[in-house]
Amino acid sequence: MSTIEQTPASTALDPDKLMAFVFRAVEEVGAGLNGALVVMGDALGYYRSLAEHGPTTPAELAERTGTEPHYAREWLNCQAAGAYVTYDPDTGRYTLPPEQAVAMTDIESPAYLPGLFQTAHGSIRDAHLIVEAARNGDGFGWGEHNGDVHVGCERFFRPAYVANLVNAWLPALEGVVPRLEAGATVADIGCGHGASTILMAQAFPRSTFVGSDYHSGSIETARSRAEDAGVGDRVSFITDEARAVDGGFDLVTTFDCLHDMGDPVGAARNIRRTIKDDGTWMIVEPAAGDHVEDNLNPVGRAYYGFSTLLCTPSSLAQDVGLGLGAQAGPARIRDVVTTAGFTQFRVAAETPFNKVYEVRP
Repeated sequence: MSTIEQTPASTALDPDKLMAFVFRAVEEVGAGLNGALVVMGDALGYYRSLAEHGPTTPAELAERTGTEPHYAREWLNCQAAGAYVTYDPDTGRYTLPPEQAVAMTDIESPAYLPGLFQTAHGSIRDAHLIVEAARNGDGFGWGEHNGDVHVGCERFFRPAYVANLVNAWLPALEGVVPRLEAGATVADIGCGHGASTILMAQAFPRSTFVGSDYHSGSIETARSRAEDAGVGDRVSFITDEARAVDGGFDLVTTFDCLHDMGDPVGAARNIRRTIKDDGTWMIVEPAAGDHVEDNLNPVGRAYYGFSTLLCTPSSLAQDVGLGLGAQAGPARIRDVVTTAGFTQFRVAAETPFNKVYEVRP
Protein backbone atom coordinates (compact mmCIF):
# COMPACT_ATOMS: atom_id res chain seq x y z
CA MET A 1 0.00 0.00 0.00
CA SER A 2 1.40 3.43 -0.96
CA THR A 3 2.10 6.17 1.55
CA ILE A 4 -0.62 8.45 0.18
CA GLU A 5 -3.21 5.69 0.61
CA GLN A 6 -2.20 5.31 4.24
CA THR A 7 -2.68 8.98 5.17
CA PRO A 8 -6.01 9.91 6.76
CA ALA A 9 -6.31 12.94 4.47
CA SER A 10 -6.31 10.68 1.40
CA THR A 11 -9.71 9.24 2.29
CA ALA A 12 -11.21 12.67 1.69
CA LEU A 13 -9.33 13.32 -1.55
CA ASP A 14 -11.60 14.88 -4.19
CA PRO A 15 -10.14 14.07 -7.64
CA ASP A 16 -12.08 16.93 -9.25
CA LYS A 17 -10.63 19.42 -6.80
CA LEU A 18 -7.18 17.94 -7.35
CA MET A 19 -7.40 18.37 -11.12
CA ALA A 20 -8.87 21.85 -10.72
CA PHE A 21 -5.81 22.77 -8.69
CA VAL A 22 -3.48 21.19 -11.27
CA PHE A 23 -5.05 23.25 -14.06
CA ARG A 24 -4.87 26.35 -11.88
CA ALA A 25 -1.17 25.63 -11.37
CA VAL A 26 -0.69 25.26 -15.13
CA GLU A 27 -2.35 28.64 -15.58
CA GLU A 28 0.03 30.15 -13.04
CA VAL A 29 3.05 28.65 -14.75
CA GLY A 30 1.85 30.33 -17.93
CA ALA A 31 1.44 33.59 -16.03
CA GLY A 32 4.92 33.28 -14.59
CA LEU A 33 6.42 32.72 -18.02
CA ASN A 34 4.36 35.57 -19.41
CA GLY A 35 5.98 37.91 -16.88
CA ALA A 36 9.27 37.38 -18.66
CA LEU A 37 7.56 37.73 -22.03
CA VAL A 38 6.07 41.08 -21.01
CA VAL A 39 9.58 42.29 -20.17
CA MET A 40 10.70 40.93 -23.55
CA GLY A 41 7.87 42.65 -25.41
CA ASP A 42 8.57 45.93 -23.66
CA ALA A 43 12.30 45.73 -24.39
CA LEU A 44 11.83 44.81 -28.05
CA GLY A 45 9.15 47.42 -28.68
CA TYR A 46 6.45 44.88 -29.51
CA TYR A 47 3.71 46.59 -27.49
CA ARG A 48 4.58 50.03 -28.84
CA SER A 49 4.50 48.75 -32.39
CA LEU A 50 1.14 47.05 -31.91
CA ALA A 51 -0.29 50.19 -30.31
CA GLU A 52 0.95 52.34 -33.17
CA HIS A 53 0.06 50.14 -36.15
CA GLY A 54 -3.06 48.23 -35.11
CA PRO A 55 -3.84 44.70 -36.38
CA THR A 56 -0.50 43.09 -37.23
CA THR A 57 0.89 39.80 -38.48
CA PRO A 58 3.96 38.24 -36.85
CA ALA A 59 6.02 39.01 -39.95
CA GLU A 60 4.98 42.66 -39.85
CA LEU A 61 5.76 42.94 -36.15
CA ALA A 62 9.18 41.40 -36.67
CA GLU A 63 9.97 43.69 -39.59
CA ARG A 64 8.85 46.84 -37.74
CA THR A 65 10.87 46.00 -34.64
CA GLY A 66 13.93 44.53 -36.36
CA THR A 67 13.51 41.13 -34.70
CA GLU A 68 13.43 37.50 -35.80
CA PRO A 69 9.94 36.47 -37.05
CA HIS A 70 9.77 33.15 -35.21
CA TYR A 71 10.14 34.92 -31.86
CA ALA A 72 7.47 37.45 -32.80
CA ARG A 73 5.09 34.63 -33.78
CA GLU A 74 5.47 32.65 -30.56
CA TRP A 75 5.36 35.79 -28.44
CA LEU A 76 2.13 36.93 -30.08
CA ASN A 77 0.53 33.51 -29.61
CA CYS A 78 1.34 33.54 -25.91
CA GLN A 79 -0.04 37.07 -25.60
CA ALA A 80 -3.22 35.97 -27.34
CA ALA A 81 -3.60 32.91 -25.10
CA GLY A 82 -3.36 35.22 -22.08
CA ALA A 83 -5.80 37.79 -23.52
CA TYR A 84 -3.16 40.51 -23.67
CA VAL A 85 -3.82 40.74 -27.41
CA THR A 86 -6.69 39.48 -29.54
CA TYR A 87 -6.30 37.17 -32.53
CA ASP A 88 -8.38 37.10 -35.71
CA PRO A 89 -8.07 33.63 -37.31
CA ASP A 90 -9.57 34.90 -40.57
CA THR A 91 -6.83 37.48 -41.15
CA GLY A 92 -4.03 35.99 -39.02
CA ARG A 93 -3.62 39.38 -37.35
CA TYR A 94 -3.12 40.27 -33.71
CA THR A 95 -4.48 43.43 -32.06
CA LEU A 96 -3.54 45.18 -28.84
CA PRO A 97 -6.85 46.45 -27.38
CA PRO A 98 -6.90 50.14 -26.37
CA GLU A 99 -7.04 49.37 -22.64
CA GLN A 100 -4.01 47.10 -22.87
CA ALA A 101 -2.28 49.71 -25.03
CA VAL A 102 -2.59 52.27 -22.23
CA ALA A 103 -1.41 49.81 -19.58
CA MET A 104 1.56 48.62 -21.62
CA THR A 105 2.72 51.78 -23.44
CA ASP A 106 1.51 55.00 -21.78
CA ILE A 107 4.27 55.94 -19.35
CA GLU A 108 2.19 58.81 -17.91
CA SER A 109 -0.79 56.63 -17.02
CA PRO A 110 -1.16 55.42 -13.40
CA ALA A 111 -2.15 52.10 -14.97
CA TYR A 112 1.25 51.70 -16.67
CA LEU A 113 2.47 48.16 -15.93
CA PRO A 114 5.84 47.29 -17.54
CA GLY A 115 7.74 48.49 -14.49
CA LEU A 116 5.76 46.13 -12.26
CA PHE A 117 6.62 43.21 -14.53
CA GLN A 118 10.27 44.30 -14.71
CA THR A 119 10.51 44.41 -10.91
CA ALA A 120 8.91 40.98 -10.62
CA HIS A 121 11.20 39.59 -13.31
CA GLY A 122 14.25 40.97 -11.53
CA SER A 123 13.04 39.57 -8.21
CA ILE A 124 12.60 36.11 -9.69
CA ARG A 125 16.06 36.25 -11.24
CA ASP A 126 17.51 36.70 -7.76
CA ALA A 127 15.23 34.14 -6.10
CA HIS A 128 18.02 31.58 -5.75
CA LEU A 129 19.93 34.06 -3.62
CA ILE A 130 16.91 34.56 -1.37
CA VAL A 131 16.62 30.78 -0.98
CA GLU A 132 20.16 30.71 0.40
CA ALA A 133 19.50 33.71 2.63
CA ALA A 134 16.44 31.97 4.08
CA ARG A 135 18.44 28.82 4.73
CA ASN A 136 21.25 30.71 6.41
CA GLY A 137 19.14 33.23 8.31
CA ASP A 138 20.69 36.12 6.38
CA GLY A 139 19.31 39.23 4.78
CA PHE A 140 19.83 40.42 1.21
CA GLY A 141 20.36 44.13 0.65
CA TRP A 142 18.45 46.23 -1.83
CA GLY A 143 21.63 47.27 -3.56
CA GLU A 144 22.62 43.64 -4.09
CA HIS A 145 19.73 43.01 -6.48
CA ASN A 146 20.05 43.24 -10.24
CA GLY A 147 19.20 46.42 -12.12
CA ASP A 148 15.74 45.25 -13.21
CA VAL A 149 14.62 45.52 -9.58
CA HIS A 150 15.84 49.11 -9.20
CA VAL A 151 14.74 50.40 -12.59
CA GLY A 152 11.48 48.48 -12.55
CA CYS A 153 10.47 49.86 -9.16
CA GLU A 154 10.80 53.44 -10.34
CA ARG A 155 8.96 52.68 -13.58
CA PHE A 156 6.12 51.16 -11.57
CA PHE A 157 5.86 53.73 -8.77
CA ARG A 158 6.50 56.92 -10.73
CA PRO A 159 3.20 56.95 -12.71
CA ALA A 160 1.25 56.65 -9.47
CA TYR A 161 3.26 59.50 -7.98
CA VAL A 162 2.66 61.61 -11.11
CA ALA A 163 -1.08 60.98 -10.89
CA ASN A 164 -1.51 61.36 -7.12
CA LEU A 165 1.34 63.04 -5.26
CA VAL A 166 0.75 66.71 -6.10
CA ASN A 167 -2.92 66.45 -7.04
CA ALA A 168 -4.24 64.27 -4.21
CA TRP A 169 -1.83 63.09 -1.55
CA LEU A 170 -0.21 66.37 -0.52
CA PRO A 171 -3.55 68.25 -0.57
CA ALA A 172 -4.95 65.56 1.76
CA LEU A 173 -2.46 66.68 4.44
CA GLU A 174 -3.59 69.52 6.67
CA GLY A 175 -1.89 72.82 5.78
CA VAL A 176 1.02 71.26 3.89
CA VAL A 177 0.41 72.64 0.38
CA PRO A 178 0.34 76.32 1.49
CA ARG A 179 3.65 75.82 3.29
CA LEU A 180 5.19 74.25 0.20
CA GLU A 181 3.90 77.09 -1.95
CA ALA A 182 5.38 79.66 0.43
CA GLY A 183 8.72 77.86 0.72
CA ALA A 184 9.31 74.85 2.92
CA THR A 185 12.21 72.52 3.67
CA VAL A 186 11.52 68.91 2.74
CA ALA A 187 13.35 65.63 3.33
CA ASP A 188 12.46 62.69 1.08
CA ILE A 189 13.90 59.65 2.84
CA GLY A 190 14.46 56.43 0.88
CA CYS A 191 14.11 58.42 -2.35
CA GLY A 192 15.54 55.83 -4.73
CA HIS A 193 16.01 57.41 -8.15
CA GLY A 194 14.44 60.63 -6.89
CA ALA A 195 11.16 60.53 -8.81
CA SER A 196 9.07 61.71 -5.84
CA THR A 197 11.61 64.37 -4.82
CA ILE A 198 11.81 65.82 -8.30
CA LEU A 199 8.04 65.86 -8.79
CA MET A 200 7.60 67.87 -5.59
CA ALA A 201 10.42 70.23 -6.52
CA GLN A 202 8.87 70.90 -9.91
CA ALA A 203 5.49 71.64 -8.33
CA PHE A 204 6.79 73.88 -5.54
CA PRO A 205 9.66 76.04 -6.82
CA ARG A 206 9.96 78.07 -3.59
CA SER A 207 10.73 75.01 -1.49
CA THR A 208 14.03 73.17 -1.06
CA PHE A 209 14.45 69.41 -0.96
CA VAL A 210 16.96 66.84 0.17
CA GLY A 211 16.61 63.22 -0.85
CA SER A 212 18.45 60.39 0.85
CA ASP A 213 18.91 56.70 0.16
CA TYR A 214 21.42 54.16 1.40
CA HIS A 215 21.92 52.78 -2.14
CA SER A 216 24.63 54.91 -3.73
CA GLY A 217 23.78 53.83 -7.27
CA SER A 218 20.24 55.16 -6.90
CA ILE A 219 21.53 58.47 -5.54
CA GLU A 220 23.82 58.91 -8.55
CA THR A 221 20.84 58.39 -10.84
CA ALA A 222 18.73 60.80 -8.77
CA ARG A 223 21.31 63.57 -9.06
CA SER A 224 21.44 63.16 -12.82
CA ARG A 225 17.64 63.15 -13.07
CA ALA A 226 17.38 66.34 -11.00
CA GLU A 227 19.82 68.16 -13.28
CA ASP A 228 17.94 66.98 -16.36
CA ALA A 229 14.67 68.20 -14.82
CA GLY A 230 16.13 71.64 -14.12
CA VAL A 231 15.72 71.48 -10.33
CA GLY A 232 19.30 70.74 -9.35
CA ASP A 233 19.61 74.15 -7.68
CA ARG A 234 16.86 73.32 -5.17
CA VAL A 235 17.32 69.59 -4.74
CA SER A 236 20.26 67.77 -3.19
CA PHE A 237 20.74 64.04 -2.76
CA ILE A 238 22.83 62.23 -0.19
CA THR A 239 23.81 58.61 0.28
CA ASP A 240 22.84 57.86 3.83
CA GLU A 241 20.49 55.92 6.04
CA ALA A 242 17.27 57.51 7.30
CA ARG A 243 18.69 57.96 10.79
CA ALA A 244 21.48 60.17 9.48
CA VAL A 245 19.31 62.85 7.84
CA ASP A 246 19.40 66.01 9.94
CA GLY A 247 17.78 69.46 9.83
CA GLY A 248 14.59 71.29 10.80
CA PHE A 249 12.13 70.06 8.19
CA ASP A 250 8.61 71.28 7.52
CA LEU A 251 7.79 68.06 5.70
CA VAL A 252 9.35 64.61 5.71
CA THR A 253 8.25 61.98 3.20
CA THR A 254 8.88 58.24 2.95
CA PHE A 255 7.51 56.57 -0.16
CA ASP A 256 7.05 52.79 -0.10
CA CYS A 257 10.19 52.29 1.96
CA LEU A 258 9.46 52.38 5.70
CA HIS A 259 8.73 48.64 5.76
CA ASP A 260 12.05 47.97 3.95
CA MET A 261 14.10 49.56 6.72
CA GLY A 262 15.96 47.42 9.21
CA ASP A 263 15.12 49.80 12.04
CA PRO A 264 11.94 51.72 11.13
CA VAL A 265 11.45 52.74 14.76
CA GLY A 266 14.96 54.18 14.88
CA ALA A 267 14.33 56.01 11.60
CA ALA A 268 11.06 57.36 13.00
CA ARG A 269 12.83 58.58 16.13
CA ASN A 270 15.34 60.48 14.00
CA ILE A 271 12.53 62.00 11.98
CA ARG A 272 10.86 63.07 15.24
CA ARG A 273 14.09 64.80 16.30
CA THR A 274 14.59 66.59 12.99
CA ILE A 275 11.05 67.56 12.02
CA LYS A 276 9.69 70.90 13.22
CA ASP A 277 7.17 70.83 16.04
CA ASP A 278 4.47 71.88 13.59
CA GLY A 279 5.82 69.75 10.76
CA THR A 280 4.28 66.78 8.96
CA TRP A 281 5.54 63.33 8.06
CA MET A 282 3.82 61.79 5.05
CA ILE A 283 4.21 58.01 4.91
CA VAL A 284 3.22 56.22 1.71
CA GLU A 285 3.05 52.46 2.14
CA PRO A 286 1.57 49.53 0.20
CA ALA A 287 -2.18 49.14 0.65
CA ALA A 288 -2.82 46.59 3.40
CA GLY A 289 -5.18 45.65 6.17
CA ASP A 290 -4.18 44.83 9.72
CA HIS A 291 -4.86 41.09 9.51
CA VAL A 292 -3.60 38.39 7.17
CA GLU A 293 -7.12 37.61 6.05
CA ASP A 294 -7.57 41.25 5.00
CA ASN A 295 -4.79 40.84 2.46
CA LEU A 296 -5.71 37.52 0.87
CA ASN A 297 -6.55 39.11 -2.47
CA PRO A 298 -4.68 39.74 -5.75
CA VAL A 299 -3.01 42.95 -4.57
CA GLY A 300 -2.03 41.40 -1.25
CA ARG A 301 -0.69 38.34 -2.99
CA ALA A 302 1.59 40.44 -5.19
CA TYR A 303 2.81 42.44 -2.24
CA TYR A 304 3.44 39.33 -0.12
CA GLY A 305 5.47 37.99 -3.04
CA PHE A 306 7.57 41.14 -3.27
CA SER A 307 7.86 41.18 0.50
CA THR A 308 9.32 37.66 0.51
CA LEU A 309 11.82 38.30 -2.27
CA LEU A 310 12.68 41.99 -1.78
CA CYS A 311 11.36 43.86 1.24
CA THR A 312 11.92 41.46 4.12
CA PRO A 313 15.41 40.39 2.94
CA SER A 314 16.33 44.07 2.65
CA SER A 315 15.22 44.75 6.22
CA LEU A 316 17.01 41.68 7.56
CA ALA A 317 20.24 42.82 5.89
CA GLN A 318 20.27 46.00 8.02
CA ASP A 319 20.81 46.73 11.69
CA VAL A 320 17.95 45.54 13.93
CA GLY A 321 16.25 43.73 11.01
CA LEU A 322 12.70 44.25 12.21
CA GLY A 323 11.23 42.84 8.98
CA LEU A 324 7.87 44.62 9.01
CA GLY A 325 6.95 43.25 5.60
CA ALA A 326 5.17 45.00 2.76
CA GLN A 327 1.74 44.19 4.22
CA ALA A 328 2.39 45.66 7.66
CA GLY A 329 -0.97 47.48 7.77
CA PRO A 330 -2.05 50.69 9.54
CA ALA A 331 -1.90 49.34 13.10
CA ARG A 332 1.76 48.29 12.84
CA ILE A 333 2.72 51.56 11.12
CA ARG A 334 0.91 53.47 13.87
CA ASP A 335 2.83 51.47 16.47
CA VAL A 336 6.15 52.37 14.82
CA VAL A 337 5.45 56.10 14.80
CA THR A 338 3.92 56.32 18.27
CA THR A 339 6.79 54.34 19.74
CA ALA A 340 9.08 56.95 18.20
CA GLY A 341 7.23 59.77 19.96
CA PHE A 342 4.68 61.00 17.43
CA THR A 343 1.20 61.65 18.78
CA GLN A 344 -0.98 62.16 15.70
CA PHE A 345 -1.61 59.50 13.07
CA ARG A 346 -4.33 59.10 10.46
CA VAL A 347 -4.98 57.62 7.04
CA ALA A 348 -5.13 60.69 4.79
CA ALA A 349 -5.63 59.09 1.36
CA GLU A 350 -5.83 55.73 -0.37
CA THR A 351 -5.48 54.15 -3.80
CA PRO A 352 -5.89 50.48 -4.75
CA PHE A 353 -2.14 50.09 -4.24
CA ASN A 354 -1.20 52.55 -1.50
CA LYS A 355 -2.19 54.02 1.83
CA VAL A 356 -1.05 57.54 2.71
CA TYR A 357 -0.56 58.30 6.39
CA GLU A 358 -0.33 61.76 7.95
CA VAL A 359 1.87 61.81 11.03
CA ARG A 360 2.49 64.81 13.29
CA PRO A 361 4.49 65.42 16.46
